[in-house]
Amino acid sequence: MKKFFKEFKEFISRGNVMDMAVGVIIGGAFTGIVSSLVEDIINPLLGLFGGMNFDRLQWNILGDVTLNYGKFITAVINFLIMALVIFVIVRIMNKTTQRISAKKEAEQPKTKKCPFCKSEIDIEAVRCPHCTSVLEEK
Repeated sequence: MKKFFKEFKEFISRGNVMDMAVGVIIGGAFTGIVSSLVEDIINPLLGLFGGMNFDRLQWNILGDVTLNYGKFITAVINFLIMALVIFVIVRIMNKTTQRISAKKEAEQPKTKKCPFCKSEIDIEAVRCPHCTSVLEEK
């Protein structure tokens, strides 16, 4: 039993599990924001053009039994808006990461000086093309 709890503790304390937990919590809060955006802002605006709110769309099947397809349409709109926002966030993060890595790559030297003939050679060279000296690897 101790081994089980030790393994569980190691699993929980991994960085990626903690990142996932934070993502789920923030995602839940973000869902509330997007739902409010759709229900309180977008649906009323669409209601101006269509004459009604999507949430109120329903089909009376039999007696008290209704099919609330308007709520489904609202859920689809919620999903599309959340997917769009996540896409934009990931796109911005990817571009930022590319710029940072390109900047770091540009800052690294591409050449070095041969310690024997003082010629400028490629940073990955193991032998100087000018004096044919074997270079020490660092």
